Amino acid sequence: MDSNHINTNKKQNLFIILSTLFLTNALIAEVIGAKILSFEKIFGLAPMALKFIGDTSLSLNMSVGVIIWPIVFILSDIINEYFGTSGVKRISYIGAGMIGYAFLLIFLAMKTPPADFWLQNNSVDPDGHPFNINYAYNAIFRQGMGIIIGSITAFLVGQIVDAYVFKYIRKLTQHKHLWLRATGSTVVSQLIDSFLILFIAFYFLGNWSLEQVIAVGLIQYIYKIALAILFTPAIYLMHKIIDSYLGKDKSEEMQDIAQTL
Repeated sequence: MDSNHINTNKKQNLFIILSTLFLTNALIAEVIGAKILSFEKIFGLAPMALKFIGDTSLSLNMSVGVIIWPIVFILSDIINEYFGTSGVKRISYIGAGMIGYAFLLIFLAMKTPPADFWLQNNSVDPDGHPFNINYAYNAIFRQGMGIIIGSITAFLVGQIVDAYVFKYIRKLTQHKHLWLRATGSTVVSQLIDSFLILFIAFYFLGNWSLEQVIAVGLIQYIYKIALAILFTPAIYLMHKIIDSYLGKDKSEEMQDIAQTL
């Protein structure tokens, strides 16, 4: 087997692995995102409840799905590094389609009639209280149309903005300062992503006030940026692993080509 064929296989395998990790984490984040967690409770602290705009307050409450979004940021930046803006756009469009497909299947699953024995076997909780498992199932997986539209829109817009900002900074830094283009693109793209989904789903198509959107969006944005900075060493580690897998010359060649894509 000649070296060109080996390099092509490595490139394809790399794209498949990165894309699979990207899609898996993005889809999981969307599915589990219905739960709102309290970071204060994790550490046994009282709610922060800082006075904000109007009657709103700032506490460390956010969607569970936000927890793993930094992984999606890292993978998006790595894909951009080796496959360019076109690679990120390609996988982002596929991701949006898969999220829409998942929501459709979840909607259909909620509409299916439950088996009687399933309801009976789960008719009480561990404490003996009456429990409707079909209602619980629907309550957990229920996604309003506004959330679906907001989620897919924010995902696509955020990823495309991230891709182009990353590309612009990479033209300025070339092979240097990976941390700058990775963090810089996240700072810009997640400012849009963090607020866009809330604005569409809960303000434009829901009943939240603009102040509530800003309060929750600000907490989620601060969290994402903080994690993006903390995870910077992970980007360098992945970069090192990939460079070792591809070989230094092939790695630099792919990065140079990626700048034109």
